[in-house]
Amino acid sequence: MDFFMLLTYLFSLFHNNQTGPSHSSPDVNSKIFNVFNYGAIGNGYADDTKAFMDAWEDTCNYIGSKSTMEIPQGRTFLLQPIGFHGPCKSKKIVFSISGNLTAPYAPYQWKCNEDYCHQWIEFAHINGLYIDGPGTIDGQGPKWWSLNCKKYEQACHRRPRGMVISHSSNVHISNIVVKDSPNFQMSLEDSKWIFVKQLTITADGDSPNTDGIHIQRCRNVFVHNSNIHTGDDCISIGDGSKYVNISGISCGPGHGISIGSLGRNGSKETVENVIVRDCIFRKTDNGVRIKTWQGGRGLVRNILFERIKLHGVTRPIIIDQFYCPHSQCNNHTDAVEIKNIMYKHIHGTAVKKPFVELLCSKSVPCRDIYMNDIDILDQDEGKGKKYHKRSSHPPAECINVRGESNGAIKPKLACLDSERH
Repeated sequence: MDFFMLLTYLFSLFHNNQTGPSHSSPDVNSKIFNVFNYGAIGNGYADDTKAFMDAWEDTCNYIGSKSTMEIPQGRTFLLQPIGFHGPCKSKKIVFSISGNLTAPYAPYQWKCNEDYCHQWIEFAHINGLYIDGPGTIDGQGPKWWSLNCKKYEQACHRRPRGMVISHSSNVHISNIVVKDSPNFQMSLEDSKWIFVKQLTITADGDSPNTDGIHIQRCRNVFVHNSNIHTGDDCISIGDGSKYVNISGISCGPGHGISIGSLGRNGSKETVENVIVRDCIFRKTDNGVRIKTWQGGRGLVRNILFERIKLHGVTRPIIIDQFYCPHSQCNNHTDAVEIKNIMYKHIHGTAVKKPFVELLCSKSVPCRDIYMNDIDILDQDEGKGKKYHKRSSHPPAECINVRGESNGAIKPKLACLDSERH
């Protein structure tokens, strides 16, 4: 099966499975468990962790078609690190966030096991979970980000993730605001059939390692129609992820949408069958990126980036098989294999050359790289400025790449064969 046939298959798969596994039974024998009935205060200062745990225990153990844990609007609930774990007895578990959830204000106020907070809020081992808004989840990250890392090195390396979904299936997340988590804002791990839509995710543009949504070891993931503004990747796709469909994302500030990094310390890691389409990048450090470490092993394949709009992006298109964010990096001959990557209808402006960087290994070159209808202009040219600073860098760099281009391509890529008609 060639790449184009494969894409057709992937589109049909995504289209036919937009709702995931079917649970069509009516909501009879449903029940609502309000956290106020379990002693929650909701003033933003009193610790409501125990009340939430008690409410969750009843919500999860209720036998019926639908069980709802209700967090009322107009109040703010302070929570220490907390885990909402299944398996649960109802087919549909609703976590209704109308109010606001807040983490402890300062790092020293967090109560963690062995002084290490892996995450703040975790949902695990649940089938049929619905998390809905319009409430806000505030991870109180600024105090973590401002730590003096020379003095508090251990704490800097252990910033907790905000909201984690793990070992779960048929998960629906919608209409919530996630903000200022110390580390990843939301992390989807070891799960399948996850549907995310209409989220607002925010963190300071210079906040460290605050990926908006991180996807790891998941399959059948759909992320749609969300606004993400962070200090790192708006969405990052890590090892073991497959059948991921991302669309309608407004990204910026941030580092764009990334696959990787993969292959660190010689590890074998794989990402395959990913679609990113109809996304807008505004003043991001990167646009669409694939990054792998030298010396790594594994595979990135069957990736489509389509209908992407760029507004003042620094590095719009990147494949980097030499990723190493450190000052001292060793050369290796091994590399994560990258093949069957398609870029279609990518238009807009960039602020720094090169606009397209395809940097691949001599020993494991990138294969079957396709580009169609690419139009990336210098931002100053796009604004019609008569005088602007010219860069000595070429508009495109291409090393050890094999593939084809079709239609108008700007900037030109000498390494891709021009397809004849």
